[in-house]
Order: sequence, then C-alpha cells, then structure tokens
Amino acid sequence: MTPVLPAQVLQDNRIQGNTTNLRKLLTKEETGRTLVLRDNSMEDTETDIRNFLRHLSTSRTLLQMGFFSSSNPYAALVDRMRATWLTGKTRPMAYRRTQLEALGCFLEENRCEILQAVNADMRRPAFEGALAEISLVRSEVNNALNNLRCWMKDECVGKNLATKLDSAFIRKDPYGVVLIIAPFNFPIHLVLIPLVGAIAAGNCVIVKPSELSRCSEKLMAEVLPTYLDPETFAVVTGGHEPTTRLLENKFDFILFTGSTNVGKIVMTAAAKHLTPLALELGGKNPCYVDGCCKFQNAANRIVSTKFFNCGQNCLAPNYVICTADTQDRLIPCLRQAIHRFYGPNPQESPDLGRMINDEHFQRVRALLDCGRVVIGGETDEHDRYIAPTVLADVKEWEPVMQQEIFGPILPIFTVPSLDEAIQYIKCGDDPLIVYAYSCHRKVVNRVLDSTSSGNFSGNDGLMHMSLVSLPFGGLGLSGFGKYHGKFGFDLFTNQRSCLIRRMGLEAINRIRYPPYTECKLKLLMAATEVRRIKFCTLL
Repeated sequence: MTPVLPAQVLQDNRIQGNTTNLRKLLTKEETGRTLVLRDNSMEDTETDIRNFLRHLSTSRTLLQMGFFSSSNPYAALVDRMRATWLTGKTRPMAYRRTQLEALGCFLEENRCEILQAVNADMRRPAFEGALAEISLVRSEVNNALNNLRCWMKDECVGKNLATKLDSAFIRKDPYGVVLIIAPFNFPIHLVLIPLVGAIAAGNCVIVKPSELSRCSEKLMAEVLPTYLDPETFAVVTGGHEPTTRLLENKFDFILFTGSTNVGKIVMTAAAKHLTPLALELGGKNPCYVDGCCKFQNAANRIVSTKFFNCGQNCLAPNYVICTADTQDRLIPCLRQAIHRFYGPNPQESPDLGRMINDEHFQRVRALLDCGRVVIGGETDEHDRYIAPTVLADVKEWEPVMQQEIFGPILPIFTVPSLDEAIQYIKCGDDPLIVYAYSCHRKVVNRVLDSTSSGNFSGNDGLMHMSLVSLPFGGLGLSGFGKYHGKFGFDLFTNQRSCLIRRMGLEAINRIRYPPYTECKLKLLMAATEVRRIKFCTLL
C-alpha cells in the first residue's frame, strides 16, 4: 500500500485535524532511518501522532516515505541520484574507470556528430571544434584514467610527537550529487571537462547544457546518456525556468560557467542550502603589449586567440593596453594577421564562426560605435556576421571598456607607460586571465608580479589550456574554484581529515585528562606544538 497524505491532514509537519484519517494512512512499512508502523500501533490521539512526527524532522522525510509529492519537477531525479550515491555505487575505482572509458567512447564514436552540432550552432570551423570540443576533452579523460589510482589514494600527512603511533591521513571522498551548468560557447567542452573531474571523484552528476546551442544540447541530451549509467548521470535541458527550478533542489556541489550576473543568481540559490560551488565567470581580460616586442608575432597570437570561436570565448583578450606609439606599430601587424588568417573578405572564410543568436549579435554590433574603427567593422544581420574588428583610441568610459565583449571586437586602450598600464589593470576587477607580450622577460614578470587574475599567459594565448598540469579558474568577479587535470578531481572531492588512534597505551593520554596540572600542560605542549626551524646562515 502506498498512501497519499491529504493536504488538509498534514501541512509543513503540523497536524491540521482529522487524526483518525492520518492514523489509517500511516500503514506504510519503512525500514532503515524511519519507523515501522502498523495500523494498530498508535491510538487515535493527536498527541501520539505529534510524537511520531517528531521523528520525521522535515517534510522531506515524508517525501522520501511517499506520503506526498513535491511540486518541483526535478525533485524526484535529485532524490533518485542521492539514493544511488548513498549505496556507494560510484565509489569503487573500477566503476569510475568504466564511466570514464565510456566518456572516451562517446568522443570517439560521435566525432562527426559533435563537429556538426557545434558548426550548426555557431558555424564553428571543424579545426576549432576538433581542438576544443574533442582533443582537449580526450586529454582530460586519458589523464584521469592514467592517474586515477594515485589520485584516490589516502594522502598521509605529518604527525607530531603525540600522534607518532597513530594513523593520520586525508581521505578523498566524493561530495555526492553534483550539478554542472554549462554555457553556449563551448557546449561540449564545458560540460565534459568538469564531468571528467566529477566522475573521477566518484560523484553522481546532473548536467545542464545551454539551451542557446540547440544542436549541441540535443546531442548531449539524446546521445551522451546512452554511454553513461542512468542511475548516476542525467541531462536536464531547457532555458531559464527549468534551470531556476533545478536550482531549488539541494545539491552537494555546483559548478557554473557563464556570466557574472547569472553566477550571482546561482550562488544565491546555492546559499539557501549552504551548497559549496565553483564559478567560472570570465571578465575583462587585459592584454599588455610592450614597446619592445616582435609585433607581427604578437599580432598573430593575439588575433588567433581573440577571434577563436568568433570571439565567444572567456579567454579572449578583451582589450589591448599599450602606449600610443605601440598602438601605431601594432595596428598594421594586426591587419596583416587578420588578412592572412581570414582572407580579404572574412565573411567568406570557412575559418571564422558566427554569433550564437540575434540578441548577442545586436549587443556586440552596438559596441562598434565606440572608439575609431581601424580594421573591419562590417556586419551582416541576416548571417549574424561581424567582421574581425579593431578599435583604436577607445576611452575608458565607453561601453566596450565597461563590459565583457564576447564577440569579434578588439579595442586598443592607450596609456603613457607600463606603470600606468599596470595601475589601470589593478584598478579594475580581477580578470580571468592577464596577457603580456614583450621581448624582455623582466617586463612580462613585472606584469605578472604586479597584477592579480585567475590565470596568466606571457607571449601567447590559448596554449596554456593544453596543459592538464595547470589549474583553470577565476578570481573575484571572474569566479572561484579551479579545475582541469587533478585540480578537477580535487574540486569535486571532499578532503576528509582522518586520525585513527590505538585503543591501548592509555598512559600516554593521561597528560590531557583532568585534573589539570602545570606539568601536564608542559608535557602536552611539548608533544603537540610546532616549533620554528632555525636556519644557519654562513657569512
């Protein structure tokens, strides 16, 4: 029998009346955390029923017992995932390896479908799709499979004199049920790379791909679940409303990639359940170009980074900052690089993508009114095409310098010197990444030492993303939390501190038991305190 508790009988764990009906309904047998009830186990008194309900600390317990159902459409999915996780199914290394290998199979067996999907969404060139959506993800999968045994091992830690005979270590526990929310710009990459870390760490995972990249979303929803265990993995689709309802549920960890404004909404939702989370939010990435550098080489690398995926990438330089003289020398090199990469008419180039939708096209096109267009500036609304564009002489207060561009427009902001460039960068919000180009290593190091950001790249653009040994993430308004490689495993792992002592040798413990004495205190401090190491300096 599976009774349904009427709303008039129970509301928010308070008895509203009709106790006889309630008693008759409490015939469901439950084992484990809840009581076993029979029709004749309680009297027809409101007091007895209240005493029983005190064992059911929240209405969620009643949901789990099946007395009434939640109005949230995703509550059952989250509860099912949590029930699976509580069985320990995802913890064994063999299970995690099986799921990671299945993820690798998805990449290999659906290569063409992935490239077609991202091309249909954003006219993404096959070269960029293969690199960003397949190759980098495959590296993450292989790296996790190569190192999973080592990552999962208990990490032994140093001990003091009082615990020398004990076992002290860090256990790498999974969080539980994890939610990954991805944006539209890299719709496969930004779902699967966090997913690798979450699976490797032993979690159950629900992923929410972006509804803006419709073809990629459909691929993720229809094909990916056929490779992974449906008891521990699920895909939720839809726009703002489904995401909002999904976030009403309690998760054990959330990773969100997207805009700062939406990141604040996700963080607010997580705070209601005190759910830990990581945010990767992008920002105004500065690119300093020194007066002493190989300008054509710098231009090539800046152009290839900026216009990758039509500028719709969170690592794109949002503005170049340099002196006026450097601007004059850099612009011809940027023009040459754009012409070499995309031809005399970039709209006909197969290597340049398009804006994701009309709304983003209109937003980015409006930024062309800032500064002075020195390269590009052409647009085609029907094709959602914006030419690779460089703006010179932009002002600090103009919209192009006040927001993340996320499109194929590169403004150049001039300052008198390196000192002013550093000061300008420091006065702004911490960006996701800072770039610096110079032939002098000391100049690059000075920019590195004087600024703060989630990442830093000297004399290049996207190549640091090829290293699974480097963490990736933001700082401040550009986000927090790091992933990629082992850092992804660590992100989705609870670092559980453990100390296991012997039951014997009680005489050693007597120094910390009452009655307290000065002698006991001195002995305990001597056995537990960390002392400074004295270094000998040879003169």
